[in-house]
Amino acid sequence: MSRELPPLNALRAFEAAARLNSVSLAAEHLHVTHGAVSRQIKVLEEHLGVSLFSKEGRGLKLTDAGLKLREVSGEAFDRLRSVCNELSHGGADAPFVLGCSGSLLARWFIPRLGRLNADLPDLRLHLSAGEGDLDPRRPGLDALLIFAEPPWPADMQVYELARERIGPVLSPRFASFEALRHAPADALLSEPLLRTLSRPQAWPSWARHWHIDPDALTYGQSFEHLYYLLEAAVSGLGIAIAPEPLVADDVKAGRLAAPWGFSETPAQLALWVPKRVADGRARQLADWLRRELARPGQA
Repeated sequence: MSRELPPLNALRAFEAAARLNSVSLAAEHLHVTHGAVSRQIKVLEEHLGVSLFSKEGRGLKLTDAGLKLREVSGEAFDRLRSVCNELSHGGADAPFVLGCSGSLLARWFIPRLGRLNADLPDLRLHLSAGEGDLDPRRPGLDALLIFAEPPWPADMQVYELARERIGPVLSPRFASFEALRHAPADALLSEPLLRTLSRPQAWPSWARHWHIDPDALTYGQSFEHLYYLLEAAVSGLGIAIAPEPLVADDVKAGRLAAPWGFSETPAQLALWVPKRVADGRARQLADWLRRELARPGQA
């Protein structure tokens, strides 16, 4: 069997037919005839020495070899499209698109955006918010700022920025604030705790750190995203739990208090950068983030 790559046109025809599950749709997508796609698939099968499709009624079905090639070729063409898009839109002159959660964007990044723009005027940072749906592998994002636990993905350059520290916070407006501010951590067992569906492990992780049975915790109102949870805490509606950077400004300003401090988790705040992004801006941003997180009262 040849060790050379098959013809690109044959791979393109196969990838389109496999992705769309139709030779006709592939032909329409590639702006060629049905026969042209069929011939290219035949060329690819002859080059590889395997069948990629089998007959199934009036249609086609991918063989095991076809399924394997579809996965790899789809990923390869996605990466090619992404890189070509970057090059065609100016490369290093294009904005550096950073994805992060809406809560991290609103509560930590935006208050520091003026300082970042002053420190890194050539970065041209563009911020994209999302909740669990951001993936730097796909076109449109250059990097992702995320709280996550190792091991790190093999296809990412990961810049570790700071260990995650979480802790309960409550507002002076909360009805039980005076009774709780000097109470031991297990006093929270008698309080309904605010929680977020996007971070269900936060309260149990904190409880285990304090040798409290997580099953003994009582939960109250739940929120879809961390941002809404913290807004509820600032409004005095209950006790929330959050990463320290997201509440540091509120604690400093007295809008929230953290009587039990913050404890480390196995997670890190990290910058994930696809290995295809290699223009130096990611390292520049990572260095700035580390410095900013190390500022007194910021992390």
